[in-house]
Amino acid sequence: MRPLEPGAPAPEIPGALFDDDPVALLFYKVTCPTCQLVAPVAEQLAGASTGRLMGVAQDPPERVDAFAREYGIRFPSVSDTEPYDTSNAYGIRTVPTLFVIAKNHIAEVVESWDREGWNRVGAYFGSATGSPSEPLSAEGDGLPPFRPG
Repeated sequence: MRPLEPGAPAPEIPGALFDDDPVALLFYKVTCPTCQLVAPVAEQLAGASTGRLMGVAQDPPERVDAFAREYGIRFPSVSDTEPYDTSNAYGIRTVPTLFVIAKNHIAEVVESWDREGWNRVGAYFGSATGSPSEPLSAEGDGLPPFRPG
């Protein structure tokens, strides 16, 4: 299975509304160490995207809520538990996976923690909102350049 590629239509997500404004969609699992690593960066992206980040957690709601409290997550998340219908519709093969949805189509996909990819998404939202944005991560900030999910 491969994640959907840029240009593909974005599948619907129960509890999410996509409009013409771009939205970032983060697939994650609360027990994933890489997802825990990116949680603060995802929260930073939520600010850069003016609140247009939504999480899709492969966990039950109570675990998602506990994760949000522990990692200071304020962006909304929906639960996608077995049989992982939403994750399968997006072709998720690893978490975290970050999508940018624009006009109901995939505009960008970043798998795992990939500093360059996450910074590209942050710059995308800075450009889309007309506000300059700092990189989400830079060398020396304690995060590796890449970490598989």
